[in-house]
Amino acid sequence: MNLSMKLRLAPLFLLAFVATSCRSRTDRSEGSVILSISMFDQLPLSVSVANGPTQLGTITLRSVAKDPTGTTSSLQDIEVRSYEVRFARLDTGTRLPAPLVEAQFGTVPVNSTAAFTNLAFLRSAQLNSPPLSDLANFGSDQQTGSRVIPLRVTLRFFGRTLAGDDIVSAPASFDIEVVP
Repeated sequence: MNLSMKLRLAPLFLLAFVATSCRSRTDRSEGSVILSISMFDQLPLSVSVANGPTQLGTITLRSVAKDPTGTTSSLQDIEVRSYEVRFARLDTGTRLPAPLVEAQFGTVPVNSTAAFTNLAFLRSAQLNSPPLSDLANFGSDQQTGSRVIPLRVTLRFFGRTLAGDDIVSAPASFDIEVVP
């Protein structure tokens, strides 16, 4: 193959490489189903450290077969095992509450939903440690001097299909303000 032919074919090879290297979300996860957080209900806008552990109203998880035209079976049902809550500051502060990992039990049938209620997202471990404990003990964040700590709360759920494939939901987030 001469040089001019190679130069004309190079963009085609590059395009084919890019097209095959761009994978959809479904190609990156194990198993034949996707677990997603499809709905939050009763999300708090503001949380007081004085009111103790904080829970979410209802979270709905959805299981979707990756191949909507294929056959499905109960082996694709997801047994939810745990969930994780992580925090990010939305202000200039850098201190964060520790992540929360909780066991959770339930099943999300393939191509169906399951609702989970009263899931904790702030427990004593987070409330009794800086920066949140600063609000209870001093009335303000000792790092920023603010009486409010704005946080982004991000949840992920972990499970396993009955066939044995580990499944992780995509993260879902909401914002809160933590006050004394």
